Amino acid sequence: MRIGLLGTGPWARVAHAPALSGHPDVDFAGVWGRRPEAAGELAAVHGTRAYDDVDALLADVDAVAVALPPAVQAGLAVRAARAGCHLLLDKPLAPTVEEGLAVAEAAEEAQVASVVFFTTRFQPEAEAWITEQARRGGWFTGRVHWLGAVFGDAGSPYAASPWRREKGALWDVGPHALSVLLPVLGEPRRVTAAAYGPGDTVHLVLDHAGGASSSLTLSLTAPPAAAGAGVELRGDAGVTVLPESSEGVVPVLGRAVDALLTAARTGVPHACDAGFALRVTRVLATAEASLRGGGRPS
Repeated sequence: MRIGLLGTGPWARVAHAPALSGHPDVDFAGVWGRRPEAAGELAAVHGTRAYDDVDALLADVDAVAVALPPAVQAGLAVRAARAGCHLLLDKPLAPTVEEGLAVAEAAEEAQVASVVFFTTRFQPEAEAWITEQARRGGWFTGRVHWLGAVFGDAGSPYAASPWRREKGALWDVGPHALSVLLPVLGEPRRVTAAAYGPGDTVHLVLDHAGGASSSLTLSLTAPPAAAGAGVELRGDAGVTVLPESSEGVVPVLGRAVDALLTAARTGVPHACDAGFALRVTRVLATAEASLRGGGRPS
């Protein structure tokens, strides 16, 4: 599979480009970015071609990996799908439900495979745990903390990201938390959100269709020493926690590439396709509406 990369920022440099150039089953065919000079530099590092015209890249490849802000990703993903390219996308899928729906519909209409990189879902131990807890059922409640130090660490390359500044932890780390909870506890019937705490810290309470509840604390403003993620479930089987992983992002992203290859070859959608990412986007949008409404259930 010939695959191109859309994006040249820090995430593209540390994750996507190394994962694509090192993957044995794809041909890393080129890079396009909104800054042509950055595309040239990144392409040179990985021995591939820089494209000035995104449509020229789409015409030359079978798939694209996107490492761009969600509002930019959504429009280009639709464009790529209509050009017949399979999609390896980042979270969140889009900044609004309408834009996310456009991506999911474009992928379905073009019959291209899509995989959205919810990092935890491509860590083998975590994915096995999620599958087992979904099979087991009988959960009473879940508790999540997903705390980043992006805004608390002056050295973070993501601290100046305009979309993270605008959308905050809800849209940046919220998708990771929801990607773990939704397969286990099911869709939420009601979502309440409140902005209590420093910076962009938000708290969500979800009433899931299966009867369980969950609470989430999300932040990008945590002190570096306090950063980290954890998921705890309590139910008929007792208490269980999401296993931690120390694996680097490049091999984890490589598994997402594997998933895209499999979905493209078999025609069987992956569990983390654009349709699932759209479900996550709906919850995020509902939580955002709750915040605007003063924390009332919606």
